[in-house]
Amino acid sequence: MSDIEFAVIGGSGLYEMDGLTDREALSVDTPFGQPSDEIMVGTLHGRRVAFLPRHGRGHVLNPSEVPYRANIFALKTLGVRYIVAVSACGSLREDYAPGHIVVPNQLFDHTKNRVSSFFENGLVVHVSLAHPFSPEVNRAIAHCCRAAGGTVHEGGTFITMEGPRFSTKGESNLYRQWGMSIIGMTTSPEAFLAAEAEIAYGVMAHVTDYDVWHQSEAPVTVERVIQTLQKNTQIAQNAIGHLVRTMGEWAGDFPAHHTLKDAIITDHRHISAQMKQDLAPLVGKYLG
Repeated sequence: MSDIEFAVIGGSGLYEMDGLTDREALSVDTPFGQPSDEIMVGTLHGRRVAFLPRHGRGHVLNPSEVPYRANIFALKTLGVRYIVAVSACGSLREDYAPGHIVVPNQLFDHTKNRVSSFFENGLVVHVSLAHPFSPEVNRAIAHCCRAAGGTVHEGGTFITMEGPRFSTKGESNLYRQWGMSIIGMTTSPEAFLAAEAEIAYGVMAHVTDYDVWHQSEAPVTVERVIQTLQKNTQIAQNAIGHLVRTMGEWAGDFPAHHTLKDAIITDHRHISAQMKQDLAPLVGKYLG
């Protein structure tokens, strides 16, 4: 499966697209349990592409229940080098309007109950995350979303809240004072784990609402989120198709693919053989 370099994490509807052929559903076991669901693999524009429904088919996992470590580890074992995460988000800025697409370049983790690292129990790794998203993947996402007809904003800080509830007005107004641009519930720790897995990761964030801060807009509801996402599904599918079709132009060997090079601080002699075996897809090339 080493030929599966490109993966999409998002809703299960994303892989119901024209042109995706030779589909197969893969069940992948990991040291961190089962992923959210089977991974759908198909051929698109001559490339094998993986699709992982973040919340499971039927949206059965809330944001805190998503097995983020299993999801990223499973994609790593398939050989994935690039991930495009498709997410819904609320806007904390007037100019990022519902229906628009944001490709953020910064991330603020405001979750409380999630494990955000693969490395524990005798293996300590300190990854540099000044730039949590791959600039190269971000540029490709923005270009392909525009080519698909989307209104795109590049840049901004994406704050991840715990959920599953939406914000209070007090929280929403505070996030705006902090300078946050958009808000969602799943990008942390997904982005951090992708970095530890040395996978270049970017987000295609679809603005569904103005959270609850906007005075002239109704507060966010599930109904409004779903309506906006359904309208944007075709744009997302077309953008994904364009990303795959043009991989030869934008893909490459990026800094994100070497994140662990100087990050492992534990003396290799103190790392157990079992740990080395379990995490071989992540650290095997560094630990021997």
